Amino acid sequence: MIEESQPWKWPPGTADEATVLLGFLERQRALFEWKTDGLDAAGMQATVGASAITLGGLLKHLAHSEYHWFSTYLTGDEPQPPWEAPESWGEDWQPATNESPDQLRGLWQDSVARSRSTIARQVASDGLDAASRPPWNEGIGSPNLRWIVCHMIEEYARHLGHADLLRESIDGAVGEEPGSD
Repeated sequence: MIEESQPWKWPPGTADEATVLLGFLERQRALFEWKTDGLDAAGMQATVGASAITLGGLLKHLAHSEYHWFSTYLTGDEPQPPWEAPESWGEDWQPATNESPDQLRGLWQDSVARSRSTIARQVASDGLDAASRPPWNEGIGSPNLRWIVCHMIEEYARHLGHADLLRESIDGAVGEEPGSD
């Protein structure tokens, strides 16, 4: 459940750069959590049309994305279970049938908590200019924290569209934020 008071609200319009960027990331996280909250295993495995994307798969994929970008790339930490093997990265879209909704939510929440802690440490020491450790091989070098936060906002925003369609097909829940159905 979302613990803070209405974290899906917009960040302040006149805040500093870090507050705005991290506020938008927190908004996307909160909206995604809301889209997946309260669903059982059938809800987590529901699909729309010909797509194989599920809310359970999105939870696992975003848990991996949080871990990968903020722990592996930003800090250079060696990947830990369940993300240690590169061949497992494609499996994040397909949760095992024995992974319960609570396990999937827990995996995502743990990854988000780890990311928040890492971000706070990096902002305190180097601000948004904190450079990632290993160079990325797609022509951008070692992206800084600012770039990674923007990428994660993009990642959540793209997948919230999927989550909107999936959740509406499951129980009719629609809207941009809780209570806006």
